[in-house]
Amino acid sequence: MRIVGHLDMDAFFASVEERDNPRFAGRPIVVGSDPEAGRGRGVVSTANYAARAYGIHSAQPISTAWRLAEAARGKGLPPAVFLAVDMHRYGTVSHRIMEILRAHVDHSEEASVDEAYFDLSSAGSYEKAAEAARSIKEEIRARERLTASVGIGPNKLVAKIASDRNKPDGFTVVRPRDAEKFLEPLAVRTIPGVGPKTEEELKRLGVRTVADAKRFTEAELYEMFGKWGSELYAKLRGTYDTPLVEEWEAKSIGEQETFAHDTRDPIVLQERLMALADGVHAHFKRSGFASFRGITITVRFFDFTTKTRSMTLAAPASGADVIRFETLRLFMPFLDKRENPGRKAIRLVGVRVEKLA
Repeated sequence: MRIVGHLDMDAFFASVEERDNPRFAGRPIVVGSDPEAGRGRGVVSTANYAARAYGIHSAQPISTAWRLAEAARGKGLPPAVFLAVDMHRYGTVSHRIMEILRAHVDHSEEASVDEAYFDLSSAGSYEKAAEAARSIKEEIRARERLTASVGIGPNKLVAKIASDRNKPDGFTVVRPRDAEKFLEPLAVRTIPGVGPKTEEELKRLGVRTVADAKRFTEAELYEMFGKWGSELYAKLRGTYDTPLVEEWEAKSIGEQETFAHDTRDPIVLQERLMALADGVHAHFKRSGFASFRGITITVRFFDFTTKTRSMTLAAPASGADVIRFETLRLFMPFLDKRENPGRKAIRLVGVRVEKLA
């Protein structure tokens, strides 16, 4: 019998900030880029639950978050605290949390800095698996003064959805016999892999919940979505199963920057690209990889049109000079009519190395 758990730290970045800064206790906290009094160009990384009550959420434009916070303040509610992302500190805390997890289980898969899957099959029963998972939650609370939500199910898909059901500090167990019924009332968008485009296609067919989508046969879903349709058929029934991947290897290393003001100034653009190239190289050296063979740049114009351009080196390389040279070579056409015939101002640039070894 397979039993899988999913650990999801609650509003992780914001919770670490609140823990480490007692003066922020109980305040709405938004972690992300500088809002610049509503003129900021970045996005929200994490908002705690007090900030979410204002309508603020992750991936939201930081300018929108600022306006929502100001609207709440205008109603006499506590003002939100806006903080910059401190990935080094969050990464250090995450490492300690993953060490706690690994001490309790045989196998785990770190999905991101604030979530992980873990195998509880050796517990032999859902009752004992639940006991083990509660011990993990309690130790994280005791040692890190942070809360986590945990879901337990017959596979990664069900466990992940279960961990989100009763946040924060949630604990949800879904046994194999209950998996289908558990999923049926949920919005179809809850199913991992169902993005905005698929959701809209299904809405046009009258599908809003998982139960609605289950009226289609596997053949019909395959006809609509190809191979993904067959995968969706299994996901809707809670039977889609994938193994835990204990060793994760980065496929690429990259950085990007959103400018405070759109620009076509070649000096500014080249200067920022070189800074990004150097930052990527520093990250690459710390990562333990020996070489890369691919380099990609991203350019986003003021109208949000986004283009990427890539190249593959004839031989593996490891030097910063290679990243700088190829980055500039890929970017130069964006300064003239070859890639920018409309002479559009640029909002964002990014640099990435790929094909790591």
